[in-house]
Parts: sequence; C-alpha cells; structure tokens
Amino acid sequence: MVAVVVLALGWGRDLPGPFVALVGACLIGSVLSAVHHAEVVAHRVGEPFGSLVLAVAVTVIEVGLIVMLMAGGGDKASTYARDTVFAAVMITCNGIVGLSLLVAALRRRVAVFNAEGSGGALATVITLAAMTLVLPSFTTSHPGPEFTGARLVFAAVASLCLYGIFVGVQTVRHREYFLPIAPEADASGDDWRASPPTLRETCWSLGLLLVALLAVVGNAKLVSPAIEDGVESAGLPKAVVGVVIALMVLLPETLAAVRAARRDRVQTSLNLAYGSAIASIGLTVPAIALASVWLSGPLVLGLGPLHLALLALTAAVSALTVVPGRANVLQGGVHLVLFAAFVFLSFSP
Repeated sequence: MVAVVVLALGWGRDLPGPFVALVGACLIGSVLSAVHHAEVVAHRVGEPFGSLVLAVAVTVIEVGLIVMLMAGGGDKASTYARDTVFAAVMITCNGIVGLSLLVAALRRRVAVFNAEGSGGALATVITLAAMTLVLPSFTTSHPGPEFTGARLVFAAVASLCLYGIFVGVQTVRHREYFLPIAPEADASGDDWRASPPTLRETCWSLGLLLVALLAVVGNAKLVSPAIEDGVESAGLPKAVVGVVIALMVLLPETLAAVRAARRDRVQTSLNLAYGSAIASIGLTVPAIALASVWLSGPLVLGLGPLHLALLALTAAVSALTVVPGRANVLQGGVHLVLFAAFVFLSFSP
C-alpha cells in the first residue's frame, strides 16, 4: 500500500534522485509482497491454476507498461515490444529455469518434473517466439524486420489461439501433466501438504496481489526514465532498456519459482517460467497489434542475427533439458551461463 501511495505521488512528475531511490525500495517491497500473496492464492486453488494466476496477472500489467512506453517514446520506442518480449523469453527459459533447477538439484541432487507438461509448454514457447520474433526478419513483403498489417493480424490471432489451447490443456484436458511430483519424505519433518488458507484469506491475498502487481509495474514505469537516461548517457544499446524492464517485471515470478524449487516443487517452477514466457508473447503481441492502430511510428518485431542465435541455442538446450524429466546441477548451470551470455551481450553486443 505504501508503494501505491508513492506511485500516486510520483506519477507524471520529474523525480529527483532521492525519490527515485524511494521508488526503487518500494518496487522491491512490492515484489516480495506479490510473491507472498501469489503463493497464498496458489495454495488455495492448487496447481497449475496458481502459477497461471501469477503469470497472467504480471503479463497483463506488463503489456500495459509496454504500451505506455511506446505511446510516449515515438520512433525511438519502436523496438521496446520486441526487446522486452525477447528479454522475457530469455529470462524465463534460461534465468528462472536454470536457477530453479540449480536450487532443486543442490537440495536433492536431482530435480524431477513432468516431461509431458514441460515439453508441451516449451514447444509452445518456441513456436510463439518463432512466429512473432523470427519470421519478421525473413518475410519479404515489407523492408526491414517488420510485419505488414495483415501478417501482424495473423500473428496476433495465431498467438491468442495457441495461448488459449495451452491454457485449456494445462488446466482441464491434461492438468495432471502440470502437477508437481510429490517428493519423498523429508527427514527434516517438513509437511509438503500444508493446510490451505481460508476463502477469506485467499480473497484478501488475491486483491492485494493485484495491488502489489500494479505497484510493481507502476513504480517500474516511474524509474524507467532514469533507466533510459542512464542507458543513453552510458552509450549502451537501446535494447538494455527492455532487458531492465523485463528483469524488474519478472522479479515476482523469479522469487516464486525459486521458493517453489526449494520446496521440491520443480514442476511449479517450470510452470511459472514457461507459463510466463507463453503469456508474455501470447498476450503482448495481440495487444501491441491492437494498439498499433493508434500508436504512431514503426513496430519492429524481428530479431537480429545475434539474438536469433541465442534463441536457437536456448531452444535446443531447453529441449535436451526437458525431455528426460530429470535434471542436475549441470543443466541448471548451462541455462544460467546462457542467461549470463544474453545479459552480457545486451550490454556489449
């Protein structure tokens, strides 16, 4: 609630340095609060609905943030959607997945998850990323890495349809593929199946989750001008802005996934990671396609050669990780190295 008050006080104003620092502190507090309330809701509704709630809620507000940045940025914001969505894919598929597998493997030597559900989710991520971020660089109807109007509409409709099919499979038809695998009895005596919260507690947490997520994205918007100025003054590529924004917005999923991995619920961590990537593409591209009707300036979606290579490497490594249904510290380390390469090459391409 403090973060919301700070957001209201700082909205639409030029912020001095101390106030920006206060906004950053509120941003961190909002992330921690969002993770807590998301876990309460998830424990009440069960998996995979719990991870779906957090992924969709964060992504919907992330879409609003991207649209606001593009509306006020003009031509220089033409790549914000592409940079933020690609950064979200790399953060979720390498950063969150790698960190979750490493934490779980260090605890129990081997991280175990459902290959059927995780494999289907990964296939959906790769297909969505290819249709929206790869194909624009190879189409010939329009010069440059951009879609024509008709192709943008097709990509938006296809993304929505694929996202809807995935949600239906995840929550109804093959829900068992996305349920955590119960660990063996823990010698520490921890109860893996704790009592669920009451309906009243769940409703309060759901409301406060939305407030916390609004505070996260709103405060990220407040600090984004400082980030843009810092990136420009340091002579860094514009893509760094999208990377930083995605890192801030995806903090709730990251913390929730790591905490789930520490409780030996690796499937929940993968649901959060891949579900966030799917929602990020499947909801952002249709929203940007709709907003392009009134947004001025070009919309660049196609990736360059460097990012295409990183995406292809991520797809191949992720497939090798998911297929066995088991992973150790090596797989976690490989994904984290890929994530580190993405961050480093974003700052120094």
